[in-house]
Amino acid sequence: MTSQTAISSAEHNDHDVAVIGMSCRLPMATTPSAFWSLLKDGRDAITDIPVDRWGTPEESPEESAESPLGPAGIPRRGGFLDHIDGFDSRFFAISPREAVAMDPQQRLVLELSWEALEDARIVPGDLDGTRAGVFVGAMNDDYSALARGNGVDGITSHTMTGLSRGIIANRVSYTLGLRGPSLTVDSAQSSALAAVHLACASLHAGEATLALAGGVNLIMAPDSTVGASRFGALSPDGRCYTFDARANGYVRGEGGGLVVLKRLPDALADGDTVHCVIRGSSLGNDGTTSGLTVPAQEAQEEALRLAYQRAGVRPSEVQYVELHGTGTRVGDPIEAAALGAVLGTGKPEGSPLLVGSAKTNVGHLEGAAGIVGLLKTALSIRHRALPASLNFSTPNREIPLDQLNLRVQRELTPWPDEDSPLIAGVSSFGMGGTNVHVVLSEGPAGTSTSARAGAGASEAASFEGPCVWLLSGKSAGALADQAAQLHAFATDHPEVDARDIAHALATTRTTFEHRAAVIAHDRTDLLDALTALQDGRPSPHLIHAGQQPRPTGRT
Repeated sequence: MTSQTAISSAEHNDHDVAVIGMSCRLPMATTPSAFWSLLKDGRDAITDIPVDRWGTPEESPEESAESPLGPAGIPRRGGFLDHIDGFDSRFFAISPREAVAMDPQQRLVLELSWEALEDARIVPGDLDGTRAGVFVGAMNDDYSALARGNGVDGITSHTMTGLSRGIIANRVSYTLGLRGPSLTVDSAQSSALAAVHLACASLHAGEATLALAGGVNLIMAPDSTVGASRFGALSPDGRCYTFDARANGYVRGEGGGLVVLKRLPDALADGDTVHCVIRGSSLGNDGTTSGLTVPAQEAQEEALRLAYQRAGVRPSEVQYVELHGTGTRVGDPIEAAALGAVLGTGKPEGSPLLVGSAKTNVGHLEGAAGIVGLLKTALSIRHRALPASLNFSTPNREIPLDQLNLRVQRELTPWPDEDSPLIAGVSSFGMGGTNVHVVLSEGPAGTSTSARAGAGASEAASFEGPCVWLLSGKSAGALADQAAQLHAFATDHPEVDARDIAHALATTRTTFEHRAAVIAHDRTDLLDALTALQDGRPSPHLIHAGQQPRPTGRT
């Protein structure tokens, strides 16, 4: 045991990295709070392939063995986003012609970047000229395949930049004026978590002062699903049976997620909310195995040991691991054996290591899978609860859970030992052997949202005098959308103090040309004014830019 591993898990070090902002767009979960609701309720987001994705059933050759919608053993289910063709190009100062030529993965990452920074209470414009970095994992290029199918006549002046995977990260840096490292990472299915590892390394080295890190994956062409099916990776049941006897492959999923990262000392000095802390991570490869895509237990053990050594965390202190957990017959037993050897057998008898996989909820997001696992674990730390891993009933006979001292998390529960620091790991493995493991823990006392939640008011409108919410948008429609989102948030989160939201809107949001102010004395006035703004109606508690305040008759 090195001097590093002897450090108490409650102690934080200068090399720790704080997660201060999050965003996601996942099947049936377009925000981190919606993702947490999906997880805690034990729901899955797996559906039939949308008929508008690859053509309607009438247009699709259902009787063809080439068709992913056909009966020839090719799965027709997955985790899909709605309306991946939608994009507000004007918001990002992109012409409609260029927007059409852009891979929707570029467009989605732009949106996620803005949302993650807002979640971190950072005005995106304030980063212009700083050494903020962007690290995005992506492995698929379906849109490129579709575009090139149009032949040379479909090539425009925007095709080269629109289809380059490298531009997925660079587009964010260009749009926001960021001068730190900017790269798209492709290590196959471990791409997103590899991007997080590289972002942390960049922060440690001083190359970046802040980093956006995560991944994206969109399923836009049938070819990639056909390829995965013929490779033998996909479950014919359209389910991911992680560590279960029924494990027969994975179900594809799409979406993306980003986190905003900052060195923990800097985050504490800046007064940032700390969702969780990245204590350490490792990145390596299987090397030569019995096959290019066959994982190596020894290499996975090495990745785990190195990550926890760097984190200064003892195996006995780890309470949960978010698995790579694809539900494959070869991969699951090897992952379980490595976890048991490094972590499970190091825990006391009767205190097994809890494990689970978000792939059972939203599918395998391939190049973005690692960020999904990290977000799930960060939200679990934030809410101090562990959600169920779905589709598990009978253990895979090749996974002796009791012997390995592992237990699949089968229901929503508190953490096993809430009196100890919450510590978890996240694994992500690429089919070419690139293994990543990240160690997470809760932040220092008083820095997280969960630490403050219990101190909030019993309802959102804990008013002392008038409360002012400032809203703005690049168009009247965008302003109305902001009102609708705030109305939904205030309704769904009555525990949040309205004055905290007022402060955030005034100090951490970009101001656009279309503006309005809601001035309310109680919760009813607040919600009524937001509804009026959404519907384009006047309200005595609503002021548009340039409009004089109207008396409310209150003192």
